[in-house]
Amino acid sequence: MGAQWKTKIKETTAAAKGRIFTKLAKEIMVAARNGADPNMNSKLRMAVEQAKKASMPKDNIERAIKKGAGLLDDAVHFEKLLYEGFAPHRVPVIVECLTDNVNRTVSNIRMLFRSGQLGASGSVAWDFDHLGMIEATPASVGADPEVAAIEAGARDLEPGENGATLFLTDHTDLDAVSRALPAHGFVVQSAILGYKPRNPVTLGDTERAEVETFLEALHADDDVQNVYAGLTG
Repeated sequence: MGAQWKTKIKETTAAAKGRIFTKLAKEIMVAARNGADPNMNSKLRMAVEQAKKASMPKDNIERAIKKGAGLLDDAVHFEKLLYEGFAPHRVPVIVECLTDNVNRTVSNIRMLFRSGQLGASGSVAWDFDHLGMIEATPASVGADPEVAAIEAGARDLEPGENGATLFLTDHTDLDAVSRALPAHGFVVQSAILGYKPRNPVTLGDTERAEVETFLEALHADDDVQNVYAGLTG
């Protein structure tokens, strides 16, 4: 997906992969509160699909569903938190967290923002659009992304990475569009609700490296699910 709206972190080590699975399990558990059947719960279905694409073991997925749905004795309640602020060089940032310990998360986020500036609610959200974001690749040569966007009901599209297309939707249409795209020649790689910057900042190499170091530190925190930055690709 576009690096201008979400930090891209290259996860290569076993520990890093474990962090990814932990974050995916949290998403599944939160979604499963509204029902343990992915066919009847679109948010859970999308969370499970994301986990499968990341090669998360089936047993892990099933346990996360049961845990979130309250079918196991060790059920855990996660609270969603949203933080806004600025990375170095005044790059706007939105941080999504899921936590079972709010005090820990607040303390960690404040510490991580020491080289930036933690803002109040609404301080940068006005500069982002909250959208459905679907990354999809053509299933065959000749698949037309513009036609697919129109037919599937996406509101816009833009080039993604490695030949993919990023289809943008209203947040209420994310599931419907992701279900429709395969019939129009595209394989969905990921489908999330996210934040796209309206006025991304362009930086030189040195300044950009400072911002990316800051964003990577945020993303590495166990309670942080997603990091969105107003930074050009």
